[in-house]
Amino acid sequence: MFSMDKAVVAIVDVQGSLAQLMFERGRLFANLARLVKGGKVLGLPVLWIEQNPRHLGPTLPELAELLAPAQPIAKISFSCCGCTAFMDALRATGRKQVIVAGIETHVCIYQTARELIELGFEVEVVGDATSSRAAENHALGLDRIRQCGAGVTTVETILLELLRTSEVPQFKDILRLIK
Repeated sequence: MFSMDKAVVAIVDVQGSLAQLMFERGRLFANLARLVKGGKVLGLPVLWIEQNPRHLGPTLPELAELLAPAQPIAKISFSCCGCTAFMDALRATGRKQVIVAGIETHVCIYQTARELIELGFEVEVVGDATSSRAAENHALGLDRIRQCGAGVTTVETILLELLRTSEVPQFKDILRLIK
């Protein structure tokens, strides 16, 4: 199981007009906000990654506001693992459990999950906080993610897994986020 002292959140490529094309984008944006807020309540490091921001534009303003004061890490490779700055930031956390969310499920999320597994990290992809332009690609991406050994979860499941009990001080704040 994932734990608060071992996990880090990676928010991947929720940018510009591409984000507006995602399947069930309203659900996606709401769940990404819940995940980021929950990560902050639990004191998790949150890594913020952007795919080629010169061409795709910045992260959606409402999400960027939640991610601040962190700064985005720009990448060109589809997998976050192909970006030295991301890998340096991830290693600097000292954590080996990575919670991955963002877009697109069948490309950047899948490739990141696969490479993180190959590098020895535990990976949970937040299925309801990821998406693709087409529902079929989202579903296929989640299937491939499972096949490579990563878990697929939901925002509610991962936040409550991290808590483990209702007797911790953060429980009420997390409960407000998931209800």
